[in-house]
Amino acid sequence: MIRTILPIVEGQSEVEGAPVLLRRLLTHLGHAEVQVARPFRIKRNRVILSGEIERAVLQGLRTRVGVTGVLVLLDADDDDPAQIEAALLDRCLIASSLPAAVVAARRELEAWFLGGKESLRGVCGIRADANAPEGPEEIRGAKERLSRNMVGNRRYVEVVDQPVLAARMDLDLARERCPSFQRLIAGLERILTE
Repeated sequence: MIRTILPIVEGQSEVEGAPVLLRRLLTHLGHAEVQVARPFRIKRNRVILSGEIERAVLQGLRTRVGVTGVLVLLDADDDDPAQIEAALLDRCLIASSLPAAVVAARRELEAWFLGGKESLRGVCGIRADANAPEGPEEIRGAKERLSRNMVGNRRYVEVVDQPVLAARMDLDLARERCPSFQRLIAGLERILTE
């Protein structure tokens, strides 16, 4: 039986980048046969409102065929990732009986790219001498930090660069340096085993 995961994401860049990253992770975890549905998008400021994640789950399930699990992926910004994850997971499980996971990237998802930065040298203009910073998930402004690590006047452009960086980043480096990336992997494993 081929399984399909529905990502629920907050931005257009994640609509493009999350499937690339999730397919790589699924292959890395030995589940290359699992499909990733086109992500359902809901803005970060709406997803936490009463009834909104439930609506997103139900609407996503109605418009995507064969979904067997739900993964909510968003930025924690300055909020506590654990609190966001727990609250939204409870609400997802009320909306649907499908296996689900919620992962709130500490600050910004782009911190994962900072965590694997050495593997991104030469990609999207990342300088050949770029190194991962200490505590990449503690950095406020990961997008800006990526821009500062690009050659010339090149700037990080989310919708264009996120899928490319997701396709090239070293998954093991990101897992080693970014606790929320570890939670993403654990969430995927939970969805696959439930």
